[in-house]
Amino acid sequence: MGTTLPIPTIHPTLSHSALPEVPDDFKGRIVLGIDPGTLVMGYGAVVDRKEGPVLLAAGVLRAPAKAAVPQRLGYLGAELEELLMRLKPSVVVVEEAFCGKNVQSALRIGEGRGVVLAAAARFGAEIVQYPPAVAKRSIVGNGAADKRHVARMVARELHPAEVPDSLDATDALALALTYLHHSSPLGTL
Repeated sequence: MGTTLPIPTIHPTLSHSALPEVPDDFKGRIVLGIDPGTLVMGYGAVVDRKEGPVLLAAGVLRAPAKAAVPQRLGYLGAELEELLMRLKPSVVVVEEAFCGKNVQSALRIGEGRGVVLAAAARFGAEIVQYPPAVAKRSIVGNGAADKRHVARMVARELHPAEVPDSLDATDALALALTYLHHSSPLGTL
């Protein structure tokens, strides 16, 4: 599937045994939200159902903190490709680039976004991007909501599923749910 950078072996890989593996013949729509970063990348996958979205998987990909940025990006790219192969999303939703007060942080997020966009394109998923304020407004009703408020509303919408404690994961789930809010329901399951 392409060449990847050497991955440091000092860091444990994604716990593949904890992730579901979606069968190749699954007919439903799976939406994977990604909150990009170069150290921690949140992910959240939901299945679109008539009764409402159902949590499939959520968590974080965590690169080795002491590795240089190119190695971290290589690590996250390899882990993301494995995540895509296991979850088989038809849509990948990524936080759109934004320029905050810290230019260096914006550049790092852009690098993480590049990894996500490239992996999703290679996988063949539809790629959708939303600014953070659009996702917050969709989930909370306020584009300036803080991450904890978003996490509470994500948990409420996905009840009774266990939503992870990670704010990066709940931000990713918020992106996936935003896509479902803005698209017409499939109604196939």
